[in-house]
Order: sequence, then C-alpha cells, then structure tokens
Amino acid sequence: MTLQGKGGVGKSFISSLLAQYYLPRAENLQCFDTDPVNQTFAGYKAFPVETIRLGERQDEINARYFDALIEKIIDLPEESVVVIDNGASTFLPLLGYLVEAQAFDVLHELGHEIRLHTIVTGGQASTDTVQGLGQILTHLPELTIVVWLNEYFGRVERRAANGEIEGFEQSGLYKKNKDRIHALVRLPEVRKETFGHDVEQMMRARLTFDEAVQSPEFAVMARQRLKMTWRTLHNTMEQAVL
Repeated sequence: MTLQGKGGVGKSFISSLLAQYYLPRAENLQCFDTDPVNQTFAGYKAFPVETIRLGERQDEINARYFDALIEKIIDLPEESVVVIDNGASTFLPLLGYLVEAQAFDVLHELGHEIRLHTIVTGGQASTDTVQGLGQILTHLPELTIVVWLNEYFGRVERRAANGEIEGFEQSGLYKKNKDRIHALVRLPEVRKETFGHDVEQMMRARLTFDEAVQSPEFAVMARQRLKMTWRTLHNTMEQAVL
C-alpha cells in the first residue's frame, strides 16, 4: 500500500512499478486504486486494477467502504500479491481509520504480510513528504516501511545546522527509525528533457515499460532510454527485496 499526504510526488508511478515488478512473480496479482481525485493507477491495462471508493466525499473515509476492501483482500487466493494506490486527499482520514479499526492487525492475524510504501522527494515538496513519513511512523508503529527517495524534483538532502549537506540517511528521522525501514529505494535524478520526458510520455499513455519499449509511438532512442531506466529500477527493487 502506498501512503503519502502530499499529492503529485509519484505515488501512482510507484504503484505501477510495484505492479510491474510483481506481475511475473506473483501467482495472482490484484491491484486497487482508491484515489478519489486522480485515478491514474486504474488507467493501466497491463495489470488488473479495480477502482474502490472509500467515501462519499474526496476527503473522507466511509468505514464500510474500506471494510469491503478488506473483505476483497481476504477472499483472494493464497500467495496473492495486492498493490493498493491511495490518494493524498484521504491520507489523514485513512491513517486515522487504520489506527482506529486496527485493520492491519486483522490482516496480519489472517496470515497476510503488510508493507507500506511511502515517498520522500527533493525540491519544494521535501518538507511535506518528510512530515508525511513522520506521521506514518508515529501512527503505525508496528509496520515495516519502504521509503522511496524520489529525486526527480531534486536530490533528497538538506543543509544541517553546521552548514553541511546531509542526505536522507544522515537525517535524525531516518536514524531514529532505521530498524523500521525495510529498504530505501532511490528513484535517481535524470535528465528531464530525455529520460524524464520519456517516462512522462509513458505515464500519460498509462503504459508499462515493456509496453512502451514495444510501442512504435516511441522513437528508437526513447525506447532505448526506457529500457535502460527499467533495468536500473528493476535491479534497485530486487536489491530492496520487496
């Protein structure tokens, strides 16, 4: 499940990467898009994505709707992998519901392994995404978390009090919670006019890397760059033991 309170930082892209990673590995893959505003994840045809409404409004959670999602997960065959993409507008209500209903405890007791994925970015959204990670760590203290460092908007770093530049791994938040972070997965900074443009075009078309590499809509060198990008991301995810 991807969770982050800041919109536009790559949640749906990461959900699509997870689906592409698990599709050839899982005996059964099921995806859910619960974003009430931008149902980007649901636009992919390469893997099964079901749209789930969580509330009557964009910023609320109806407990019965989320209960129905839990039932869908429970009814899946054993050895299934589920990827859930959530929207930023329901971040706090969903976080509150997960704590109140102890929904993850129910799934864990039924034999499910739960892993949260969240994003920390560089650039203007850095502070907001770090705060979102902090809220997750505070409210869901028992869960293992995968932190994706999205450097598309800039390197994930800050200037310390002594004037030195610190990466995420040197931050107090990471050091304090290192034992709860299953892995750091870095989405490296890329040249926006080439690699970045190719990935954006692929995402707008709701294509997987494999689909884009086979598509005549992409120029030869664009397909080559996408092939290189997927190889890098795939190796990074394998090293993270997702």
